[in-house]
Amino acid sequence: MISPHISDAQRRARLAWRHGLAAPCAPGPDAVAADLVALHATDAATVYLSTAARLAAPTVTDVEDALYTRRSLLRMLGMRRTMFVVPTTTAPTVHAAATLAVAAEQRRLLIKHLQQCGAGTADWLDTLLTDTLTALHHRGGAATATQLSTDVPRLRTSLDFPQGSQYVTSRALLLLAAEGRIVRGRPNGTWTSTQYTWHLLDEWLPGPLPDLDPAVARAALAHAWLARYGPGTVADLKWWTGWTLTHTRAALAALDTATVTLDGGGTGIVLADDIDDVPTPPPWVALLPALDPTVMGWAGRDWYLGPHAPALFDRTGNPGPTIWADGRIIGGWAHTDRVVAELLTPDASAAVRATVDRHADRLTHWIGDIRVTPRFRTPLERRLTETVTPAR
Repeated sequence: MISPHISDAQRRARLAWRHGLAAPCAPGPDAVAADLVALHATDAATVYLSTAARLAAPTVTDVEDALYTRRSLLRMLGMRRTMFVVPTTTAPTVHAAATLAVAAEQRRLLIKHLQQCGAGTADWLDTLLTDTLTALHHRGGAATATQLSTDVPRLRTSLDFPQGSQYVTSRALLLLAAEGRIVRGRPNGTWTSTQYTWHLLDEWLPGPLPDLDPAVARAALAHAWLARYGPGTVADLKWWTGWTLTHTRAALAALDTATVTLDGGGTGIVLADDIDDVPTPPPWVALLPALDPTVMGWAGRDWYLGPHAPALFDRTGNPGPTIWADGRIIGGWAHTDRVVAELLTPDASAAVRATVDRHADRLTHWIGDIRVTPRFRTPLERRLTETVTPAR
């Protein structure tokens, strides 16, 4: 039997519709996060800018309301030991499918480093974590890292390595969060800040995250990824989740999928009921932030990235801000006191260039007085930042 074929043009059409880029019309931040499965949150600004790119009338207040008032979105460690913002309805799946394995590895490494540095043992760590939770409870269920390290002085225990020293504080709090016991709340600053107040998770939400079978959760997460990012390869899903190859194959085997051929001679996987073509979207342009989920959706990126990786990615594979047109990356942008765009595709039409300029002006106005600087600087973003004279 001949496998169905999904062309690169069809993959770009799917991306446009399913990632809310062809016609931004999602009803709110919750829907955007669900459409993308998870929003990257290593850079706090990415959550807001990724959402803004997919809403007709986005506001910072809308995102903050979902994160901190309604609490329908949750910031948590997830796939690839990366920070994400996910719908609270998805959080149990991500926790069981990805975060618990991260937590186990982080606990093992922290105990190893405590012992290497002569700072503590596994029992010492358990006592420290219990004391930290008790201190957080005594502060009403919310506290900063500085406040907690004042209440629990052992959080300031130093791990001394040849390459430098670090306090246990950040690693202990990260471990408690990965184990589903605490959660990052509102930042101490603007919406670009990464200094958060910590909360007890079962008080931040109506209760603790339910226990799910990890294998079942991995299958559910694979289904969600295929529904939004398919077709993809086994290598794409393995990279996106951070799973072992065994877990990746087992998750896919639990689903009803179909194999399709791709342009270039490779094969991909889709859900069995997702073989039919989608309509070609109208022309569209988007300015997406560093680490946007669409840019980070696949390990194999030639079909939308082309030759632009050296300019738009750092040496460890982190993407900076990108400009998209009709399913392809055509350039990048940077922010000084305004958004400065540069196209890397010389044959871009005058209409596309004019649309990019309008998007840059609109994004400049939306960002306002905040300065957006990606955590991972890329060659093009650095060059634009260093060579463009800020407007007066």
